[in-house]
Amino acid sequence: MSSHHIVKEGQEPALIIANGENCSAELLGQLLEWSPLVIVLDGAINRVLKLGVKVDVLLGDFDSKNHALDVANEQPNIEIIHTPDQNKTDLQKGIEYLIDKGYYAANIIWATGKRADHNLSNITDLARYKKLIKLVVLDDYSKIFLLPQNYKKWYVKDTNISLMPIGLVNGVTTSNLNYNLNNDTLSLGYKTSSSNSVAQDGFVDITYVDGDLLLMECIDT
Repeated sequence: MSSHHIVKEGQEPALIIANGENCSAELLGQLLEWSPLVIVLDGAINRVLKLGVKVDVLLGDFDSKNHALDVANEQPNIEIIHTPDQNKTDLQKGIEYLIDKGYYAANIIWATGKRADHNLSNITDLARYKKLIKLVVLDDYSKIFLLPQNYKKWYVKDTNISLMPIGLVNGVTTSNLNYNLNNDTLSLGYKTSSSNSVAQDGFVDITYVDGDLLLMECIDT
């Protein structure tokens, strides 16, 4: 579980471990294997170190009661980044750290589950930083990412797909879904394309005119 860095920095997405619900050991191991840098937000450091994960950066305001700085001494060579700014979440600070370091992409885990307000903030951060870094939120049930205005990918039949707008998204058109859209407008809280699915093995095309549109590849268990 502890191994990562089998690729050089800049070749693969970094990994941010937030402070929501744990994911499976299998998913964590897959991401660690290909992550050149692992950032842990301070609220999660106790759980992460218990799993034997090699941590590169510990980041946060350190205002919680988990004694993050003390437990970080259990592992050598962790870079400690104190970010006391209360106007940003620790996840936002972690993302901005990667942007400053020149990373082009990052996977984010443990960002869902637990508090609903944190869930919503973490997911909408995908749009907040869309011009600066490519972000993907993953857990055991979903892979969530912001779509480009023209998207095409091969999927297996019956793959569960949800299209969730952040704000207003205009001109959404899809193909090869069971419930296709044709120049539709989506608006969170009013009209979405939740719990859709792929009609046949093959390419799914999704286009839209403007706005921020999330794609969620979902797994039923």
